[in-house]
Amino acid sequence: MSRKIILDVDTGIDDSLAVLTAAVSIRVDLVGCTTTWGNVDVETATRNTAALLELAEIDGVPVAAGAAGPLNGAAPGYARHVHGDDGQGGHALDLDGVPVSGETAAELIIRLSHEHAGELHLVAVGPLTNLALALEADPTLPERVPEVTIMGGAFGVPGNITPVAEANIIGDPEAAQRVIDAAWSCTFVGLDVTMEHLLTEEHRAQLNAGGEIGRHCGAILDHYFDFYADVTGTRCAANHDALALGVACGKAALGLAPTVRMQIDTTDGPGRGQTIADRRPMYEGWPTPRGARHRIALEVDEGYTDWMVQLLAAA
Repeated sequence: MSRKIILDVDTGIDDSLAVLTAAVSIRVDLVGCTTTWGNVDVETATRNTAALLELAEIDGVPVAAGAAGPLNGAAPGYARHVHGDDGQGGHALDLDGVPVSGETAAELIIRLSHEHAGELHLVAVGPLTNLALALEADPTLPERVPEVTIMGGAFGVPGNITPVAEANIIGDPEAAQRVIDAAWSCTFVGLDVTMEHLLTEEHRAQLNAGGEIGRHCGAILDHYFDFYADVTGTRCAANHDALALGVACGKAALGLAPTVRMQIDTTDGPGRGQTIADRRPMYEGWPTPRGARHRIALEVDEGYTDWMVQLLAAA
């Protein structure tokens, strides 16, 4: 069965894989895309998202632009060295894109939460500013959207921006804290698992042998692999954002995913942006502590990335 999903993206390369997978998979009923700053500025993220949906020939999915920077008003930082100035590794699509809504991202999230009350799943794969703004505008949002899947965090592994902080969370820690304070359940698909699910040159060759969608994915991954070669010593890339989508739609099955108490470090010290999960219950076999609501993915079954590549190559 398909699942109704809003995808909140800062569309660089890994977001692009998530957007295209959501657009072409029968497991996902993509009801909206909201965009934010992060990998690139929000205008570029919006343009990329709209163009990718046109490439996928999907109609009727609204795209709404959202936050241009974090809640605290600090200047946003981008990851153009990872994703290219255009967020597509120099391969931005020469397409007008699907029409962009006049609504803000927060307004679209709230409207769709009423239209699909109790059925909607939010999948956020960038800084969490849009979700925080939607909660500020309508604190009853979790009554209609009980579950959120987040690509973010590092719980038992190092961060990728600081020794303890992952990019999406440190981008706006205050927003992340507001999101976990809300009365919904979040599943964090962080670096603990995304760094274990790798896209390889074999995957890229398969994409390049596919249709227009596959070839675009192969082209942008070439740039992504260049960056990761300096990190891992080999041409590959972590399948960050699309893995979170896979968990949300049930295609990427969770293994160990305990429900824990957690908080976000919002101080200005060296721990800023850390996702602090109380992992002490591991010594007792991971019982769920009283009041704990949020899951952290520590194991995700293999096979999802192969399935995703086959899907995109065949599209």
